[in-house]
Amino acid sequence: MQLALERQRPGVRPSRWRRWRRRYDLEGYLFLAPDLVGTLVFAVGPVLAALALGLFAWDILTPPRFVGLDNYRTLLLDDPVFRTVLLNTSAYVLGTVPIRTALALLLAIALNQQLRGLSLFRAAFFLPTITSAVAAATVWRWIYEPNFGVLNSLLYAIGVQHAPTWLSSPAWAMPALILLGIWQGLGFQMVIFLAGLQGIPTHLYEAAAIDGAGWWARFRHITLPLISPTTFFVLIISVIGSYQVFDQAFVLTEGGPGYATTTLVYYIYEYAFQFFKMGYAAAMAWILFAIVFVLTVTQFRVQARWVHYD
Repeated sequence: MQLALERQRPGVRPSRWRRWRRRYDLEGYLFLAPDLVGTLVFAVGPVLAALALGLFAWDILTPPRFVGLDNYRTLLLDDPVFRTVLLNTSAYVLGTVPIRTALALLLAIALNQQLRGLSLFRAAFFLPTITSAVAAATVWRWIYEPNFGVLNSLLYAIGVQHAPTWLSSPAWAMPALILLGIWQGLGFQMVIFLAGLQGIPTHLYEAAAIDGAGWWARFRHITLPLISPTTFFVLIISVIGSYQVFDQAFVLTEGGPGYATTTLVYYIYEYAFQFFKMGYAAAMAWILFAIVFVLTVTQFRVQARWVHYD
């Protein structure tokens, strides 16, 4: 490449060209320096600091004390609440991701029609995505109110005698968080699916219709295969985001009742900023990273079986 560039400038000697090229590269690095420094200071640095902090016992007020892998051993072997928290977070992910993905795809198909007023419906469904998580959770806390909340009022209206107490019930608190999570992320996934659907050539549906294929055959053999890359992307970001759920548990239930809605990120928050066990919290953060990393790698490994990029 360099020889080719030198041939393009026959009047410039190679040594002079190399000096100009080094100066040109230096100018590029200087332009990139603010972003690189910001990434190192605010992203890479804290990640490495958390990795090191997980090997220490530190309460902010006293000097850190090296404990090796004791934080990880205690978490995995001697902390029953941590196992409960992992189950809670996994239940939230399993309850949120499949239902929200299916509903988002159905909504995208419904809104991918040439009808009047669809832009209003798209905006209405996307509105929860850009709404503050704290504001949305506060509104849903009123919806879940057991005595005069909207949800229980509807249940009483259709004849339900004993409506759930929702946020104060260990059995119903997690379903309440799952319902909020589905509502809040539905619009974003719908827009992603809508973009994927609009990229499918219409002549494929026309040819299938001429051959006598019904709506289910067209959906199964055209829509699903061609939006499989979009579905894969949605699943990846949904799993990662769902394992990091915090706002809903913090505002609605504060992890209760008991530990029924304590998620992994909320548990990290408790140990870091309420109990001031920074090393223990850092170890939990790295376990969360390991879980998300393994799940993401697994999804990339199995994508060849169902994702069609051609």
